[in-house]
Amino acid sequence: MKHMITMPDVARVQNIFDLTDEICEGKYAEALKGKTVVLFFPASSIRTRVTFEKGIYLLGGQPVLFPSETLDKKEAIKDVCGYLNNWADMVIVRHKNIQLIRTMAEYMRVPVINAMTDVNHPCEVLSDLYALSKMRKDFRQDQYLFVGKRGNIGLAWKEAADALGLSLEQCCGEGYEIEGLRVHHDIYQAVRGKDIICTDPVSAADLPAFRSCQVTKAAMLQANEGAVLNPCPPFYRGEEVSEDAIESEFFVGYEFKKHLLEVQQAIMIDCLKD
Repeated sequence: MKHMITMPDVARVQNIFDLTDEICEGKYAEALKGKTVVLFFPASSIRTRVTFEKGIYLLGGQPVLFPSETLDKKEAIKDVCGYLNNWADMVIVRHKNIQLIRTMAEYMRVPVINAMTDVNHPCEVLSDLYALSKMRKDFRQDQYLFVGKRGNIGLAWKEAADALGLSLEQCCGEGYEIEGLRVHHDIYQAVRGKDIICTDPVSAADLPAFRSCQVTKAAMLQANEGAVLNPCPPFYRGEEVSEDAIESEFFVGYEFKKHLLEVQQAIMIDCLKD
């Protein structure tokens, strides 16, 4: 039994990718048969919630869903976990506070999976890396650029870079830097020599500071041959990415995310294995 709170090491990532391949081949169809998975998700979640719930169902399990704010009640998390230990075989949590998820992992006797916090999003980035592993010669040798502010997606890519030894730089407005990364403030300079360009939207209030950071098709033409554009959904045309960039050959498209379901199934199976 293992938890998934942050990006795992190289060996565990490879094991999750191998499991994903096997799931895509039709294996593990009843891996969660007779098991109950308790989920805590906000109402706004779409992709992560749909794929986890459907993934549990397809593996034969029973999902039981609560809103994330259920965990914000006066009752101590230790006591919530004490009761859940009687019935849950796994807990999946999307909550702003990663420390709350760490506390749950401390008191739960079953796997706890982090489905997003304010400081990371390991399942999402694992899915992106799996997709890249199928379309790139060696995704660990590619040059990565994150375009966006210091937030959970940027920090998730930094976490992945640290865990897997990826080369990662950032393009952002001044004052939005992620510590420990080489930073650019102009997209045309930033994309040179890069293979994988990832973006995250910024708020309307932050947009003026990111005017020189918008990923356009013209900017993508400055990247390495074969470079791909991977905007984190929801993305907004005309803001962090231009319309012509999304409609170009650089955009890896919606198919890029299609294996989010199988990757998250693989994460669940990996967590249940000794």
